[in-house]
Amino acid sequence: MASLLGKKIGMTRLYNEDGVQVPVTIIEAGPCVVTQIKTPETDGYAAVQIGFDEIKPRRSTMAKIGHDAKAGAAPQRFHREFKVAEEELESYELGQTLTVADIAELKFVDVTGTSKGKGFQGVMKRWHFKGQLASHGVERKHRSPGSICAFGSNTGGVGGPKKGKKMAGHMGNTRVTTRSLDVIQVDTDKNLILVKGPIPGPNQGLVEIRPAKRLYKSKGELAKAS
Repeated sequence: MASLLGKKIGMTRLYNEDGVQVPVTIIEAGPCVVTQIKTPETDGYAAVQIGFDEIKPRRSTMAKIGHDAKAGAAPQRFHREFKVAEEELESYELGQTLTVADIAELKFVDVTGTSKGKGFQGVMKRWHFKGQLASHGVERKHRSPGSICAFGSNTGGVGGPKKGKKMAGHMGNTRVTTRSLDVIQVDTDKNLILVKGPIPGPNQGLVEIRPAKRLYKSKGELAKAS
């Protein structure tokens, strides 16, 4: 089953047959171009590389222009690859165009994007610490994390905070995958797919859409029924 690249357009709402409001995210999925096919013989594994968002050659590089030209495609802004089963490689060819129609039959998808960057944040915002007491006699450091060196060792090694200790630091701007999202509607004419709920990243941000890999029992039964 094909995987696609797209961009997040924004959120809106739909009403189902029972009049219940469903929040959805609109994604412009594709069209994508197959720019490279990797085989176990040449690359050691089976994968398909796709490009998305055609750009002017002067906004690309000579290497990318030549790479995309081998597939008979114009320079693409984004390139990503997806591993596939070796027997599925026969269904792809260089220069092939993948659209939202190729995933129109899916009931559930996984969407991956880059979350919004929030800069350097303290522990209360980053990890939801409750902070220090604000009663009489407490120093003015109510948002501080408290002691962080309770993991010191006297066995000869250098003491220090334990790995993974929750502290202040850079927040956001990481790769995030939202799993098993319901596909509410697909518009093949406008290359749009509407999925239930929010997805990571800002509007106009790049997202990757692939068939859901892990499903809850109830969703798994629905997928088999379809």
